[in-house]
Amino acid sequence: MARFREDAQMSESHSSRLAALGLSLPPAPKPVAAYVPFARTGNLVFVSGQLPMKDGAMVAKGAVPSQVSLETAAAAARQSALNGIAVLADAAGGIDRIKRILRVGVFVCSDAGFVDQPKVANGASELLQQVFGEDGRHARAAVGNIALPLGACVEVELLAEVL
Repeated sequence: MARFREDAQMSESHSSRLAALGLSLPPAPKPVAAYVPFARTGNLVFVSGQLPMKDGAMVAKGAVPSQVSLETAAAAARQSALNGIAVLADAAGGIDRIKRILRVGVFVCSDAGFVDQPKVANGASELLQQVFGEDGRHARAAVGNIALPLGACVEVELLAEVL
């Protein structure tokens, strides 16, 4: 049975899983400062930190949980990860050329004493696993910060293997 699930997953493309979730890739966000959106060496792509931008606007600003609820921050992490997938797809020549997500770094603008950064980071991790299946399971760091660029509540960086 496990083998059947694995075979079924392999026949399903990343793009079809994304569509099944009711999602489409946004245009890859442009850098907001002096850096590149990704750096590639061989089959590894390092994606710069992605903010929770949607249609050119920040979806959530401020510290968690005093200004942004844990649930809203997790949704913002999901949006940041979707933006990261868009950058990866540009780097790889399409979403279906992304082989595996290796590592995710999630930075959460946190109030003093807030310790649920991993719950916020799950918003990104769960999306990556939904889109990439077993190849979306990854190593991760979830880190609290006093502030993030442009007042964002969360920032997500990715490391992936591509074809």
